[in-house]
Amino acid sequence: MDWIMVVQVLDSTLRLATPLLFACLAGLISERAGVFDIGLEGKMLAAAFMAAAIAYATGNVWLGVASAIVASVGISLLHGVAAITFRGNQLISGVAINFLAAGLTVVIAQNWFSQGGRTPSLSGGGRMPRLDLPFADALRDVPVLGPIYSGILSGHALLVYIAFLCVPATWFLLFRTRFGLRLRAVGENPAAVDTAGISVVGLRYGAVAIGGVLCGLAGAYLSTGLSAGFVQEMTAGRGFIALAAMIFAKWRPWHAMGAVLLFGFLEAVANRFQSIEILGVGLPVQAMQALPYILTVVILAGFVGKAIPPRAVGTPYVKEH
Repeated sequence: MDWIMVVQVLDSTLRLATPLLFACLAGLISERAGVFDIGLEGKMLAAAFMAAAIAYATGNVWLGVASAIVASVGISLLHGVAAITFRGNQLISGVAINFLAAGLTVVIAQNWFSQGGRTPSLSGGGRMPRLDLPFADALRDVPVLGPIYSGILSGHALLVYIAFLCVPATWFLLFRTRFGLRLRAVGENPAAVDTAGISVVGLRYGAVAIGGVLCGLAGAYLSTGLSAGFVQEMTAGRGFIALAAMIFAKWRPWHAMGAVLLFGFLEAVANRFQSIEILGVGLPVQAMQALPYILTVVILAGFVGKAIPPRAVGTPYVKEH
C-alpha cells in the first residue's frame, strides 16, 4: 500500500466515522442518564430522509439539517414519553422506533417523489459543501505534513469537524459541569438525585433530547454529505454499530472516538479493497464488506473485557411517596 493510498483510506475513515461518532455520543449521553436507546438507527434514518427531502425541495442543505434535527428530536421525545413518562420497556420502544422509521421513510418518500422510496439526487446548494482548512493549498507539497493536513484533515464537510469537536464537548459536559454530574448520577442512582430535589424525569428528557440532536446531525450528514440523497435503509446498521462502539468504549467519549475510527477504518478498507489475499487465499468481496459487522459481533460477544453500564440504565424510575 503506497502513501497516496494510505492518505485516501484515512481520508475516507474520517468521513465514514462521522455518522457513527454522532450516534455513539448520542447513545452514550442517553445511557449515562439511564435511558437505553436502541432506536439510534431509526432516528438516523428519519433524519437522513428529512434532510434529503427538505434540502431537495428548498435547495438549501442547512434547512435540511435543521429539519433532520427536528425530526430526530421529535422521535427521541416519543421514546422519552414511552420510556420515561409511562415507564415502558425501553428496549421495545427503541425497536418500535426502528421499525417505524424504516417503514415510514420509504412510504413517505414514495408518496412525495415516486422514485421507489428514495429522494431525487441532490446537487448544488442541496449538497453539503466541502471546507478547505487554512493554508491547505500552500502546504499540499510539504513532505508528510502536506498529505496529512491537506489530504486527510482538510476538505471535509462542516459536520465532520463538528462531530470530532463534540468529543471534547461531551467529555466536558459529562465530567466538568454540574449538569453532567447530575446526569451521571441519574444513570447510577436516580433515587439519590430525586432525594436532593432534582428532577430525574427532566434530566432524562434532557439527555434524550441531546441524543436526538446528535442523531439528527448523523442522519443529515449521511444523506447530504456522505451521499447525495436518501435511499431505503441507507443507515445500513450504523445505529447498532454505534451501540457496539459505545460498549467498546465503556461509555467514555474519548474512547468512543477511537472505537468509531476503528469501525470507519475497516469500512474504508473494505470499500477500497474489494478483494485481498491472506496466506495465498483470496477473500471474496462479501467478506471485506462484512468486516465492520464482524467486529460488531466480536465486541458484543464480550471479547473486549468486562464493560459495566450505568447501574440504572434501562430501569424506569418510580418516585417513592
